[in-house]
Amino acid sequence: MDFLHGYGPALLQGLASTLTVAAASLAVACVFGLAGAVAKLSASRAARAVAATYTTLIRGLPDLVLMLLIFYGGQILLNDIGAARGWDYIDVPPFAAGVLTIGFIFGAYLTETFRGAILAVPRGQAEAAQAFGMGRAQVLRRIVLPQMVRHAIPGFSNNWLVMVKATALVSIIGLDDMVHRANLAAAATREPFTFYLAVALLYLAVTTVSILALGWLERRFSLGVRRVEF
Repeated sequence: MDFLHGYGPALLQGLASTLTVAAASLAVACVFGLAGAVAKLSASRAARAVAATYTTLIRGLPDLVLMLLIFYGGQILLNDIGAARGWDYIDVPPFAAGVLTIGFIFGAYLTETFRGAILAVPRGQAEAAQAFGMGRAQVLRRIVLPQMVRHAIPGFSNNWLVMVKATALVSIIGLDDMVHRANLAAAATREPFTFYLAVALLYLAVTTVSILALGWLERRFSLGVRRVEF
């Protein structure tokens, strides 16, 4: 990568940081998404109300605004609580703030993806499992969740691709990711187009590999299932 004036290795290290943020954010988003989906399908009115409020608010606000709000506002709130309890100043690491924010945001989108996938599983199978004496938690874990994967993969794939691109937002809160390193290299060399183009190509490579991998996964889970053809 000599054409990048020696900044190529730095960009690749930033890419590793970006992928780490994306993977950790995905794990957080899956936790929020599954919890939200189960809450929306719960018999509890309070749980449904909380889940509906969560998805409505998060999907209605820009990601950048939420990132700044949670990073700065959350840190202020945390330290106000800490001051009242006599704690020392708490400095939230940019990595933790970025992962939790992105995971929290995309958890709202995955809530709807998982909810739709759960509803796509024939209800009769859950009823049959309950007739055999399984509890609701067992039915969810043994019957519903394994089958919902196939229905969730298309929506999950879209959310993952958008999430990977959304990791670029973490550079604004000081995380040393690929975009942040490209900003430094562009400022040092005064060649912003070169470095932002390199970042764009790296993101394109990641999303292309993701599309191929998720496409294989979807075909793997769809074996034996007839598709609708037009």
